[in-house]
Amino acid sequence: MTTPNQKIAVVGGGAIGGLIAARLARAGIAVSLLARGAHLEAIRRDGLTIVEGDTRYTQAVHATHDAASLGAQDIVFVCLKGQALVQAAASLAPLIGPHTHIVSAMNGVPWWFLHGFGGANANGRLEAVDPGGVVSAALPPAQASGCVVHLSSSIAGPGVIRKGNGNHLIVGEGSAPMAARAQEARELLTRAGFEVAAAAPIQADIWAKLWGNMTMNPISALTRSTADVILDDPLTAQLVSTIMVEARAIGAALGIPIAMTIEERSAITRKLGAFKTSMLQDVEAGRTLEVEALLGAPYELAQRVGVDAPSLGMLYGLARQLDANLEAARNARAWSVFERLAREVANERQR
Repeated sequence: MTTPNQKIAVVGGGAIGGLIAARLARAGIAVSLLARGAHLEAIRRDGLTIVEGDTRYTQAVHATHDAASLGAQDIVFVCLKGQALVQAAASLAPLIGPHTHIVSAMNGVPWWFLHGFGGANANGRLEAVDPGGVVSAALPPAQASGCVVHLSSSIAGPGVIRKGNGNHLIVGEGSAPMAARAQEARELLTRAGFEVAAAAPIQADIWAKLWGNMTMNPISALTRSTADVILDDPLTAQLVSTIMVEARAIGAALGIPIAMTIEERSAITRKLGAFKTSMLQDVEAGRTLEVEALLGAPYELAQRVGVDAPSLGMLYGLARQLDANLEAARNARAWSVFERLAREVANERQR
């Protein structure tokens, strides 16, 4: 049962985190939002605007960039991409007390995935998403559970989020010490207007969603093609199927059987039409890519359970190189801007 004095924080003010924070606040639930940059400034100045179909509302939300100013929370929703979480993890430690429940609403394999799960691999650390244990040190896996997001949402501009289709969230039941807090998290999300279901183990739902994302996202980023084009081309469609066969075997070895056929999963993707995956949108916007959570961690799991996954490895390697090349291009542009400004300052001093 939720209480009025609970301390709730959402980490990440993006398309999912911002939507969760705004809906919680609109439902009368006190919530703090960790955000940054122009998005944070817009939220502080104007509130957080949500567009849902023909409905548009602006909700005041307490937003900050400083986790230390908030202190330990009862429930923390982590809505960052995997690569951003690695960079931010240490700064989030002030949010976590001994009884804090952490709910990760993220794509791909989270840092806590093997906690109490995976047979002989249970409680292992995945280097791909928790390099050197930096995430686990700040966000203890024993205090975490997952939230699988089945809705679309995007940032329309600073302080503005546009919700698309879907409204379904699947939230894990958490480990025994955290079970009550996990139930509280589900109650909060239900009060906020989401359709919420419970799952144990949540790893099965994470893997089922990943089964489609781990192919369409990176292939679209590499080819700049929409999902329908990828499935219409017999060669790229075959690559999708081959990797899904490998991923099914990895899941089975971990104790996560997938009942759905590849054809059934591809039919679900086809219903979405000519859409751009989130990774393709990241490429076009010049952002870093979710390579490790979607491909690196599954490939690491394949090696741990002894499943041969050459096509997954090939796609992982290509996506990793793409991300590195995009990073180099961003750095080159930043350095070019710096040099131009330096020249302008030098010329001004000579006048």
